Amino acid sequence: MRLLISFIALFLSALFIQFGSGSLGPLDALSGAAYGWSNAEIGMLGSAHFAGFFIGCWAMPRMIGQVGHSRAFAAAAAVGATGVILHPVLIGPEYWAGLRVLSGISIAGCYTVVESWMQAKIDKSSRGRVFGVYRFIDLVGSIGAQGLIALLEPAAYASYNIIAIFCVLCLMPLALTTQVPPVIDHPPRLMPRKAWRVSPLACFAIMIAGATGASFRMVGPLFAVEIGLEASGIAAFLGAAVVGAAAAQIPVGFLADKLDRRWVLNGLSVVAIVTCSFVTLFLMPGDTVGALIASAAFGASSITIYSVASAHANDFCKEDFRVELNAALIFFFSAGAITAPTIAAAMIEAYGPTGLFWFIGAAHLVLIAFTLYRMTRRGAAPSTPYRYMPRTSMVLARLARRGGDENKENSE
Repeated sequence: MRLLISFIALFLSALFIQFGSGSLGPLDALSGAAYGWSNAEIGMLGSAHFAGFFIGCWAMPRMIGQVGHSRAFAAAAAVGATGVILHPVLIGPEYWAGLRVLSGISIAGCYTVVESWMQAKIDKSSRGRVFGVYRFIDLVGSIGAQGLIALLEPAAYASYNIIAIFCVLCLMPLALTTQVPPVIDHPPRLMPRKAWRVSPLACFAIMIAGATGASFRMVGPLFAVEIGLEASGIAAFLGAAVVGAAAAQIPVGFLADKLDRRWVLNGLSVVAIVTCSFVTLFLMPGDTVGALIASAAFGASSITIYSVASAHANDFCKEDFRVELNAALIFFFSAGAITAPTIAAAMIEAYGPTGLFWFIGAAHLVLIAFTLYRMTRRGAAPSTPYRYMPRTSMVLARLARRGGDENKENSE
């Protein structure tokens, strides 16, 4: 318990980061709609965010090595707060796209600092418990951020000030902590080509997870507006996906450990396609209950694909490459997420609100085809333990791996 208390500063910083980052994307989408921007322009904001996220994941470990954890975190938070505060000052889709690059860099940078600090300070006897609390904080923050959407008025100066406050508040716990920053560790190398050779299916599946998840998160508010949901309904619609994903982790993890993970990936894609078909064929405008059910089903199927694909990749990976592999998986997730919101928004522009789910369903259909193809090329591997993996930075793989090592040693 004393160890967990000593990490309160890190947990609070992560929580404030989630509140700020998780609410900015939906608020931007609703604000863009209020300004009369096209769906394609609003989708561009989501793409810009993930472009910045990738830059931050790549650059921040090097910055930590140069100036240390505390200064690197302060710089990342300052970049994020600047980007948020300038939203009401520089109004226009091109300006906001540039500001969303800053927010993406900031979020990736802050998480990289928090997670590298954690993985350096936790000892083997408590690593699993701390990692579990951190995953819980990640989910609570994500759900809370979606709830904020019901309280924030689109295109309002005060709304962006409130988000900027969270960007500043995340500085306070680490600024006031008495914990000494860790010694600089060697950052993971980014080797996507080698990761693809380890498991083409896992890399492709994670690209699909990035494309569908980013589309839902960044463009989903446009869908909710166009089917007639109010502010509280939009917040509930976005939050239901996170709740669905959290609720599905245990049963999906059980199946992924008992069955060939490739069949689990296919099953999740089938559920996602059925969900998309329900939305496009049967969901009526103003049907809040139906929208919430569809959102939860989407989260339970599409969002959980990342963890299943990550486990599948680790099945074929040698121990000395695991950290670099999981860093590369973040790269593939970002690559899938960068262009998808723009495409999904264009689909809404062309085919109406259901265009979002036409795009998501088509992406999962392609994943099924590729999974079946890969099943003809290689047999199943012995399974490694399934874990829920937040997609926050390239450093988290070390924390997860050491937690697994601890569990393995305790069982021997």
